[in-house]
Amino acid sequence: MAKPIWLIKQSAQSNAMDLYIYDDVEGDSTNWWTGETTVSETSANYIKSQLDAAIDIQNINIYINSYGGEVKEGLAIYNQLKRHPAQKTVYVDGFACSIASVIAMAGDKVIMGPNTLMMIHHASMGAWGNAEELRKAANDVETIDSASCSSYLAKAGDKLTPEKLTELLDAQTWLNAEQCIQYGLADEIAGKEDPVIVAAQQRFKQSIQEQILQHKNKTKVPENLIKQKTNAEKLMAAFKKNLEGK
Repeated sequence: MAKPIWLIKQSAQSNAMDLYIYDDVEGDSTNWWTGETTVSETSANYIKSQLDAAIDIQNINIYINSYGGEVKEGLAIYNQLKRHPAQKTVYVDGFACSIASVIAMAGDKVIMGPNTLMMIHHASMGAWGNAEELRKAANDVETIDSASCSSYLAKAGDKLTPEKLTELLDAQTWLNAEQCIQYGLADEIAGKEDPVIVAAQQRFKQSIQEQILQHKNKTKVPENLIKQKTNAEKLMAAFKKNLEGK
């Protein structure tokens, strides 16, 4: 049996649920030959069934490491989580890209690891047909895009303007944890003040500085060569000496 790519379980914490979003967000699929429906554990339907089954849940911990996936499913999951009365804490464990970054915005608190990333971009879709159909598709994707944008802006508050958000989306921007804090898309960096992590960062910085210094020392011109005269200088000195001798 395939390993579940989403895992929902009762947390060790009292009255809490842990939700792991560790792969692409996908809806349920249908076998066109048999008509059989395969339930995706990344679908909004599946998440709804799990949330409905949870009783007296006061806290939901959402762990994300995903490249994103289907906008339709992601927006539904975002709204299910926003609507749930429990306190939602999102932990970005690796990547929160595309629609997975939108799901992260459902958190009352978003915590990122110091080396984690979020990637945001405009919605996209494939289209075919005549000119009118293609124009409609363009209008449709702009409407879909605005839905995602509203999620970022709602989370960011006054830290992110619509103009700046559009600029970031245009560039398909990768944001580190510090930048997400700056733009209001995250609230905390886990372990930022952890002395072990700080010490490791300092050791790495010192190592880089030592390597740069060693490289400079290796490429330094020896003193004996610096003091040596070039052939041109030697000829000029000899010529000057001959003039002085006359």
